[in-house]
Amino acid sequence: MHRFFVTAEILAPQEIILPEEVVHHLVTVLRRPVGEEFLLLDGRGAICRCRLTAVSRRTATARVVARWQQPETAFPIRLLQALPKGDKMELVLQKGTELGITSFVPVLAGRSVTTPRGQGEARLRRWEKIVQEAARQCRRPVLPHLSPPLPLAAALDQCREPLRLVLWEEESRPLATLLPAQPPAAAAILVGPEGGFSAAEIAAARAAGFQSVAFGPRILRSETAGFSMASILQFLYGDLGALAALD
Repeated sequence: MHRFFVTAEILAPQEIILPEEVVHHLVTVLRRPVGEEFLLLDGRGAICRCRLTAVSRRTATARVVARWQQPETAFPIRLLQALPKGDKMELVLQKGTELGITSFVPVLAGRSVTTPRGQGEARLRRWEKIVQEAARQCRRPVLPHLSPPLPLAAALDQCREPLRLVLWEEESRPLATLLPAQPPAAAAILVGPEGGFSAAEIAAARAAGFQSVAFGPRILRSETAGFSMASILQFLYGDLGALAALD
């Protein structure tokens, strides 16, 4: 069944006037007829099964058939990702959403490549669409939170997760020695840019409660390190390991 994210206000009435972009995708692109059923989600767990009731050239209406709430099953992970070059952040957002990351914080580190303010605002809107489309594709009921880019100090100051890890190529402590046997309430992962973090930035992360860790014998790219770590944490503490736990 096709799924679309809309605002909570749109979901409130029984008779829904569909947003233009939903009409375009459902009616123009997919050519769904009156009577077709689909799902509308508010990105916070509320889901409505709706039936298309009327269609015109640019507008369409639907009636809510059923409503329910679907909770997030992923282990809570905040990814603090130092901005990589070019459009690599888009890959981080897409794959991170698929792997259950619950909060993305783009970080302006010393070796990050930044863009002018106007371009940054347009880029943030594009990032939000990428997160939404990834969540729709992977059937995730709750949209991850996406922060605007923050300086490293401000991003670190927001973290309250009991498990805080910074991936650092100069660290020798293996990941396994820092992962608790009992699932923590949440985790924060800090990943550097292509040139890595400076020693001063690592010191600031440690002062904020982060433990530096080596992530295997190979140096991963900035854009793959975060969601690689997320895969491990989701398997150990989250829903990727749920089937294994039943065996």
